[in-house]
Amino acid sequence: MTAESPQFDIMLPYYGDVGLMQDAVRSVLALDGDDWRLTVVDDGTEPDVPGWFEELADPRVRYFRNEHNLGVTGNFNRCLELATFDHVVLMGCDDLMHPNYLRVVREALRSAPDAAMVQPGVVVIDSAGQPVDTLADSVKRRLYAPRHQGAGELGGEELAAGLLRGNWLYFPSICWRTDAVRERGFREDLKVIQDLALVMELIVAGERLAVAEEVCFSYRRHAMSESSAKAFTGDRFTEAQRFFLETAAQLDGMGWNRAALAARRHRSTRLHALTLAPAAISRGKVRAAGTLVRFAVGPPVASAGR
Repeated sequence: MTAESPQFDIMLPYYGDVGLMQDAVRSVLALDGDDWRLTVVDDGTEPDVPGWFEELADPRVRYFRNEHNLGVTGNFNRCLELATFDHVVLMGCDDLMHPNYLRVVREALRSAPDAAMVQPGVVVIDSAGQPVDTLADSVKRRLYAPRHQGAGELGGEELAAGLLRGNWLYFPSICWRTDAVRERGFREDLKVIQDLALVMELIVAGERLAVAEEVCFSYRRHAMSESSAKAFTGDRFTEAQRFFLETAAQLDGMGWNRAALAARRHRSTRLHALTLAPAAISRGKVRAAGTLVRFAVGPPVASAGR
């Protein structure tokens, strides 16, 4: 590792399945290169987890257990506080890095050294670890992801409008420039859409996103995620609507009219809500189903402000 090489803090905000977390840790330990450090920030109370890390006894791995539960957003911000290297990844505790992850990110940063975000190539896996092509991911790839070959760099209103039409990023796989994200942090008033909110803050501030196509990360999609649970109660979409309307007002003020219109329409999020309504009914969540349908087909309401 040379003095000029970027260093990477891989942060693992953890709460949930112990076995999947251990698989995630093992995937990091198998990374190519040595310019990284793994930090696990445990927001739970599973009794055997501290002992497992003690037995691991790997100097590249730090383990912390929060004194009290911080919740998803609070634990994300705790991870940012602990990150000290040039770049940081907030990896999902049930996701998997491939050995080539940092090589792909390093190459992207050589082409775009000032980028605040790097989105590498991702494969989606199910709860059993098998590749899967869900409707949501198919739509992301075919309708919303930028149409280009190889690495690229994006920013400004074009990137903002594209992400507000349909968020094609995979947040746990993104490598962030530490100073850029620590300066802003994750909004404590958002519990599900806080990742897109941070991305939009960076774009509005003039930061750019580097994109690499080589697959180097497995993103696990299953029904037990935090966002899925909130989706069936309708909470996800109540929060989303507030965020999109606030963002539209901000972008109007900047003269980013196309991006503001995309935020007001938030069509992909409305469609997602509509597709969840039948499943909510089948689970006996009739009130939640009504919330989902109203969000999907109803007009936007006035923003309550941040």
